[in-house]
Amino acid sequence: MSIKHIFKATVNWTINQGESTQNPRTFSRNHEVLIDNKTTPLQVSAAKPFRGDDALFNPEDLLLSALTSCHMMSYLYVCAQNNIEILSYTDHAEGDLEVMASGSGSFKSVRLKPMVTIKDEAQKTLALSLHNKANSLCFIANSCNFPITHEAIILVK
Repeated sequence: MSIKHIFKATVNWTINQGESTQNPRTFSRNHEVLIDNKTTPLQVSAAKPFRGDDALFNPEDLLLSALTSCHMMSYLYVCAQNNIEILSYTDHAEGDLEVMASGSGSFKSVRLKPMVTIKDEAQKTLALSLHNKANSLCFIANSCNFPITHEAIILVK
């Protein structure tokens, strides 16, 4: 049995005065993303190499952050199932985007680099191994068509 959930987002973009979409080099990529039932819209643009505003979120940032956030929540879940007490979790994830001469492109790989602090030294090996289980449960990872690796470090405090 499966359960379906629907998520909704609205994107709003308007041309700025004096700009034109007839030349792809001359118009703003800045736009707003509204997520159903959220009070604060996301201010989004293209990534800087694609003529976007580097101060704003971009779709590539959001994909990587969705992946690392989902992995963390899945990891916390499987650790709770195994009675592992997590004290802190930090991930410095990296993703490789390849853009072709045609302008199309895709992520080719993502490296999650979680640094997890646990309470019990005896659970260190298990805590490290649970990243694979978390990856298999992560909704976002299961939706990706590129390899996701884990370079996890487990610390004990």
